[in-house]
Amino acid sequence: MPAWAALWPTSLAEAWDNALLALRLLAVDPGLGGLHLRARSGPVRDAMPLPVATRLHPAMGDDALFGGIDLTTTLATGRVHQQTGLLDHDGPLILTMAERCPPELAARLAMHLDAAPRCLILLDEGTDDEAPRAILTERVAFYADLSDVALNDLTPPTKGGTISATATITDAQVAQITTLAAACGIDSMRAPTFAIRAARALARLSGNDHVTDEHITVACGLVFVHRATQIPENTPEEAPADADPPPPDTAQAPDSDDDTTMPDIPDTMLLDAIRALIPDDLLDRLRATRSKAGRGAGSGAARRSNRRGRPLPSHRGKLDGNARIDVVATLRAAAPWQTIRRIETGRDGLHVRAGDIHVRRFQEHADRLLIFTVDASGSAAIARLAEAKGAVELLLAQAYGRRDHVALVSFRGSGAEILLPPTRSLVQTKRRLAALPGGGGTPLAAGLDTAAEVAAQARRRGMTPTICLLTDGRANIARDGSADRVRAQVDAQSAAQAMRTSGFDALIIDTGQRPSTQLRTLAQTLDAPYLAMPRADSARLASAVDAALAD
Repeated sequence: MPAWAALWPTSLAEAWDNALLALRLLAVDPGLGGLHLRARSGPVRDAMPLPVATRLHPAMGDDALFGGIDLTTTLATGRVHQQTGLLDHDGPLILTMAERCPPELAARLAMHLDAAPRCLILLDEGTDDEAPRAILTERVAFYADLSDVALNDLTPPTKGGTISATATITDAQVAQITTLAAACGIDSMRAPTFAIRAARALARLSGNDHVTDEHITVACGLVFVHRATQIPENTPEEAPADADPPPPDTAQAPDSDDDTTMPDIPDTMLLDAIRALIPDDLLDRLRATRSKAGRGAGSGAARRSNRRGRPLPSHRGKLDGNARIDVVATLRAAAPWQTIRRIETGRDGLHVRAGDIHVRRFQEHADRLLIFTVDASGSAAIARLAEAKGAVELLLAQAYGRRDHVALVSFRGSGAEILLPPTRSLVQTKRRLAALPGGGGTPLAAGLDTAAEVAAQARRRGMTPTICLLTDGRANIARDGSADRVRAQVDAQSAAQAMRTSGFDALIIDTGQRPSTQLRTLAQTLDAPYLAMPRADSARLASAVDAALAD
């Protein structure tokens, strides 16, 4: 057992106990921001003693959050009456389905929390590739993952004891916490600030009026472990004990009464404690998180719609026959001017003008189409086609929960053909991929042209196409079918340039025995990622495609 184990409460090794302790600390000090609670809706999450709080939903608009005009009272009385919003209520906030929070709402909540700090509970029901916005998770101190917790793992909440009014922390302890945050690769000052407040809250929970090493260890574990971007390393080894100490330098010795020296490194015991708590797959998790943070796996391009999709805040517009009027927003815009308009016109009733019209807006994500363009030429074609087949089936198995479609284009001999039109059907995929021909020349330009045609058709149908090219790059068949290696390379570059002009996303996977300079140049022309995978199996290929397309 390591030396720090005696300092670490056994219950904190469990996610459930971590969450319970985080809630107790938030009750002591709401300035800790809140808790990111990752758990599916169910009995385990229902058993969590969450505080009585105002509940928010990702689809809420500004009127519900910040208030606005009370339309009914305003129209009835002829005077403007304001109504309060949910954020005007005191107490904690709970954001349900936080992983679906749009960036606009996340930004507004972050501004509200900065102006009026309060406790925020993020209920995260997402899958592996979904997470709340970083702008919100950065503002909450704690994280707990109850995804794997079962009912028989639950322990009853600990009853509160004597809580001290205040707890002090020394400058040396503050420097120790800050240095440890830097050692963990944390570049935000919010994290050490939260750790300091958590250590003081732990001291108050234990009835102490000062922070001890035990409190610092627990606080840093709660705040730093899920934020760490690197494994903290020890400093260079100290000089051996039997080595002669260096002679004192009286010229540079500090004054005897100067005791304000700051520690250069965190305590070794504390480093060991935090290092042991950081998961072994930290780098893999960070890589996956960063790859999913931008576009999101399986999501196509976001586009505005007048009829369907996620509701967006309405805006002023014209009734052109396509847009749908937002009656409530229109009446709310017209309400403040009713008295003036009645006086101007001399008529009673409701006065709505063209400038008051608000129309509804929706945002929908287009289905994503992965077009595998596979080189089926040469003696190694069978192996490459088998890898592509396995990758297609693996990605299709994930497509049911992500709205992805897959198509397969094969090129060999003197041309290219579409072996599999865009589909999500596993049965149809296996039928089409049961027997794939191979051999002959490498008409790379023809393969790119055919893939571009499939992509153009998919875009006209509202999809977001991405072309994934698997080849060794040895193009030797020109567009006209002649065996001319130089002309074939020129035609391939021309096809790549046309594809880039059309704005299609692409990915190039080099399946040759050695990385190809020609394929690197082709990737630069396409402005596409280049992956050299000479021995890629289906699982690695599908994983690489999924990660690269999400960047």
